[in-house]
Amino acid sequence: MQKWFKIVRRRRRRTSSVTKHYIDNKEAARALVHARLEFFNTHYGLIYKRVAIRNQKRCWGSCSALGNLNFSYRLLFIPPELCDYIIVHELCHLKELNHSQRFWDLVGETIPDYKERKRAIQKYDHLSVKDMLVV
Repeated sequence: MQKWFKIVRRRRRRTSSVTKHYIDNKEAARALVHARLEFFNTHYGLIYKRVAIRNQKRCWGSCSALGNLNFSYRLLFIPPELCDYIIVHELCHLKELNHSQRFWDLVGETIPDYKERKRAIQKYDHLSVKDMLVV
């Protein structure tokens, strides 16, 4: 006699992205991002809508087709020149929502050494905030 067993698959619970460290640093990151956006946007004169600070582990920032900008709070823990590169990168996506040569030329107007900064940011991509403080 064969017995049929029902295989029960349990969904892994998604861990919350809200941590004490994130809560403690979110507003400081927001202030930094807004200040740098204002500084660089005097050159570009672009219009953006919402600016969100998130606890993103794999992404430093993003720009939506609706003109919303999202940034990781981890920007606080990388060197200022790399933070500026990420903010300008996302700001330029408001005009060019791609990575064409026109996009890179736009980034290069305020960050002429963007290629070096793009390479340098990879060093921080997979580090935790704790590890970033050591580097």
